[in-house]
Amino acid sequence: MANAYKQAGVDIEAGYEAVSRMKKHVQTTMRKEVLGGLGGFGGMFDLSKFALEEPVLVSGTDGVGTKLMLAFMADKHDTIGIDAVAMCVNDIVVQGAEPLFFLDYIACGKAEPSKIENIVKGISEGCRQAGCALIGGETAEMPGMYSTEEYDLAGFTVGIVDKKKIVTGEKIEAGHVLIGLASSGIHSNGYSLVRKVLLEDGELSLDRIYGRLELPLGEELLKPTKIYVKPILELLKKHEVYGMAHITGGGFIENIPRMLPEGIGAEIELGAWEIQPIFSLLQEVGKLEEKEMFNIFNMGIGMVVAVKEEDAKDVVRLLEEQGETACIIGRTVQGAGVTFNGGTAL
Repeated sequence: MANAYKQAGVDIEAGYEAVSRMKKHVQTTMRKEVLGGLGGFGGMFDLSKFALEEPVLVSGTDGVGTKLMLAFMADKHDTIGIDAVAMCVNDIVVQGAEPLFFLDYIACGKAEPSKIENIVKGISEGCRQAGCALIGGETAEMPGMYSTEEYDLAGFTVGIVDKKKIVTGEKIEAGHVLIGLASSGIHSNGYSLVRKVLLEDGELSLDRIYGRLELPLGEELLKPTKIYVKPILELLKKHEVYGMAHITGGGFIENIPRMLPEGIGAEIELGAWEIQPIFSLLQEVGKLEEKEMFNIFNMGIGMVVAVKEEDAKDVVRLLEEQGETACIIGRTVQGAGVTFNGGTAL
């Protein structure tokens, strides 16, 4: 039977075209340490030029979750790849690691070349923002597993840090200052609740602007996750950072304690930073309690760093010079967990 595989739902020629289309985007991410080209059985990266006393590789893997469903609804696929990179590289930079390379995995019902190209275009943009090379990936066409419009996206990154410079959080003490770096919006967590609250129960339209939003709802929800790699690496060159937390699933309440040693808690000053209108809209439409919001979403802060009080103002200034919106959001205290002062945030 001619074209048997195509009749089974797998179009090999479309797969070849997708690879051909993505090459120009992948090429823009290359670093001098990358060996070989796109299409090999494995990606190669030369570590011999790194003059570190005790080099440690740090790895991370993650996906985009159900934010993908918003991309399907809006038929917009050129930024979701930034989210995939951000979720991985932000996780390893909090340990002081410089991301070196990235690999992606796309599983889809139908390998439509233009759509795959747009996904990889976003991944490449994320890699450029993080300074890492896209050295490999897999696009798996899986008819019957996914519908023709659906795909899943995941990534994997490896970074490097000198062992003595790993940021562990173990030296954080009561009285250290917590500095927050602004998020771009919801980032990539909590989207199952977002869809239920705003689209299913609230019946809001992705094409309309609501409340204090400056963009149509669909554009607001698809804002890419902020990548903090370059400002954090610059900060680590000039100041001692005692701990960092990437504010992802679980919000403040789950993620800040991940960087704190036993016996140390965090006290957050509500009102110290501006919380984007999308969070107010979510709370209002979903009738969600404030504590629940802080236990699910980043609430306008995508990254938290712990520094000594005497360094805090200089750290904020440096981060702002790097283009970040940063401010002091609290401090560490004796105790455990996260507490909030200052009344209502939203």
